[in-house]
Amino acid sequence: MKKYQNSLYSKLTQLAALAAFSCLPLLAGASAMEQFKHFLTNTQSARGEFAQVQVKQEAGEKLRMGTPATGTFLFSKPGKFIWTYQKPYEQILQSDGKTLYIYDKDLNQITTKKLDTALGASPAAILFGSTDIEKNFKISENGKRDGMEWIEVIPKNNENTFQRINIGLQNNVPAAMELYDTLGQLSLIKFTKFEKNPALKADTFKFIVPKGVDVFKN
Repeated sequence: MKKYQNSLYSKLTQLAALAAFSCLPLLAGASAMEQFKHFLTNTQSARGEFAQVQVKQEAGEKLRMGTPATGTFLFSKPGKFIWTYQKPYEQILQSDGKTLYIYDKDLNQITTKKLDTALGASPAAILFGSTDIEKNFKISENGKRDGMEWIEVIPKNNENTFQRINIGLQNNVPAAMELYDTLGQLSLIKFTKFEKNPALKADTFKFIVPKGVDVFKN
C-alpha cells in the first residue's frame, strides 16, 4: 500500500500538472521569460485539458513510450486545483488550498496529505502556487523549438524527485512541459483548450469524500 501511495505522490511531482491558459496574441519578439512572467501575473485561475506520457530509456535500449494519459485540469492560485485523469484509468488529485486528496476510483480509496508538504517545490507549484517561484527555482531561457519559446526551471532544493523542467510557452502561456526526474525518466505534458480566469463558485475545490471509500492520512 505504501509503495502505491508513493507512486501516486510521484505523479503529483510530475505534474504540472496542473494550469489553464488564454489565447492572447503572442507579443512580437517576446522572450520565454517575458511570456512566463505575463502568465504568472495575469492568470489567477484557469481550466483546460492535458495529455501526458512517460518516456523511458535504459542503458543500450531505445526510447520506450509509456501508455498515454489524458484528462482535465482546473486551478485557482494559490494552491487550489483539480487534476483529473480520465484515461487509461480514473484518478483525481484535488486540493482545497490546505489538503491534497488523491482519489483512486479503482482501489476505492483516498490518500490525504498536507498541501505545503506535498506541493513544496514540485512542478505543480510552478503552475498552481504563488507568483514568487524564484524562491524555490532557478529559471533561465532555453531557446526556441517546435514553435515555442522555452525556459529551463531547476529546483534549488536537491531533495526534489526531479532534476529540471523545460516549459514551452506560446501566446503568453505554457503549452508544453518536459519533466526530468532523478531516475532518468522523462514525462511529457501538453495543454489544450485553455480558458483563462473562468468564473468559479466559492466551493469549487471543496472535496467531499464519497460514501464507502477508505481514507488514509499520510
